Amino acid sequence: MTTTANGYAAQSPETPLAPFSFERREPGKTDVAIDIAFCGVCHSDLHTAKGEWEGTLYPCVPGHEIVGHVTAVGSDVTKFKVGDVVGVGCMVDSCGECPSCKDGEEQYCETTGFVGTYNGPDPVLGGHTFGGYSDKIVVDEGFVLKVSHPEADLAAVAPLLCAGITTYSPLKHWKVGPGQKVGIVGLGGPGHMGVKIANAMGAEVYVFSTSPNKRDDAKRLGAKDLIVSKDEAAMAEHANSFDFILNTVAASHNLDTFTALLKRDGTMTLVGVPEHAHPSPSVGNLIFKRRAIAGSLIGGIAETQEMLDFCNEHGLVSDIEMIRMDEIEPSYQRMVKSDVKYRFVIDMASMKTA
Repeated sequence: MTTTANGYAAQSPETPLAPFSFERREPGKTDVAIDIAFCGVCHSDLHTAKGEWEGTLYPCVPGHEIVGHVTAVGSDVTKFKVGDVVGVGCMVDSCGECPSCKDGEEQYCETTGFVGTYNGPDPVLGGHTFGGYSDKIVVDEGFVLKVSHPEADLAAVAPLLCAGITTYSPLKHWKVGPGQKVGIVGLGGPGHMGVKIANAMGAEVYVFSTSPNKRDDAKRLGAKDLIVSKDEAAMAEHANSFDFILNTVAASHNLDTFTALLKRDGTMTLVGVPEHAHPSPSVGNLIFKRRAIAGSLIGGIAETQEMLDFCNEHGLVSDIEMIRMDEIEPSYQRMVKSDVKYRFVIDMASMKTA
């Protein structure tokens, strides 16, 4: 049994997103049916819809920063009830059996890989999954998150399901906390959440940016200061002083510029995937201070829930600009120009009038 959903899809790399109807499954025994209220717009959505990453399956309905209300639950569902406010992030399934899945690190599933909320293999209907640029979704309860933020904040909660967990997970894994000096490279969607979360964890936070005019915003978000990464003198003042650097930039750049700022045993973690590889980092820059360059994906379901609870406790949400569903293409154009502070969120109620 299926039910018809309405959304927006790209039919090819060249065609703009446009209205598209498709089938969602009826809730199975462990499924949760959700009416989507808001969906954040991640840069990954643009890359996938436009075919800029290999492997896009068309028609493509993007969206993996989903907040909505439960409308139905399967007979075996125990975690949620009708009316609950919930979230769905970047994945909707995994093998559940490999060491990573058993450790609650489903994002690193070693057998099948996690099933993406969109553009992944649909485990029930076949074909591929369709994401949150739609009015409804059905997800196994094991991949649904409880949202405790006030109703008025729900639109700004949506980006936490990707931008929030993408930054929270490495900050937690590398034990960021009081007494540490932490750098955030880039002040976009993930970067601005990295500043907020690291500050809430008690760290002294600095933003690295090529744009000095972002200094006031960086401080407003919780940073002690902004360091202009093109200013060699300003960068040199901070040599050998950072405990941890979270690099959110998804463009190829010289990593040595930032590893030189790490203390002995410091780590820089990359969460942005550039279109072209970074230049090879200097090995000497690493071995003479036992520094490390690492990578991090999103977080597992348990950690994502922990992140949502942490953000609720500290009053953290994303800085957003609300858009209508039919404004997605010009919003993509603005994203390419970094013309958003700091995340577009689609009001799915606009689907009814789009």
